[in-house]
Amino acid sequence: MSTIAKKSLRVGKYVDENHVDTLIRGYKQERWKYNSERMGREDSLCLSLTVDELQEFLQRSKEAGADSIRVHFGVYPNNFAERPENAGKQTVVFVASQTVETETGAVEKNIFVPTENGPRILAYNMLRYPSRPEPDGRGIADDDWGGIGTTLVDLGNKGMVVV
Repeated sequence: MSTIAKKSLRVGKYVDENHVDTLIRGYKQERWKYNSERMGREDSLCLSLTVDELQEFLQRSKEAGADSIRVHFGVYPNNFAERPENAGKQTVVFVASQTVETETGAVEKNIFVPTENGPRILAYNMLRYPSRPEPDGRGIADDDWGGIGTTLVDLGNKGMVVV
């Protein structure tokens, strides 16, 4: 009997603090600034989940046949009753997916799991907006990342803000 090994395609890589800082600074200047102005209050800068939550989602995804996780950007509705403090803020949602070969090439299909009410997409959201950390010698207390990505954002005639 022969066994066919499933090949895992790595698409990402580990990056250093400089890379992270560059991405976060760019986000703050190119997206966060305008999102916050449009909303009339500061938009989210990051989201958090526990390692246990992530491991559980990954395990359920594997058990359901997923071979990848897509991360979608999203925005909570302005009338989000479940968590009104999140209303209008950006978020991410993790969606379990599986690569399927078709006549036209490989495509990623969402994973659905059976429930009492019929099939349901295997997805994870409702992450936490972290509280501001205490100073740790590497950043300032008002920075969501403990010093990574501290940025002076020019708001034009409205002044500047450190985020």
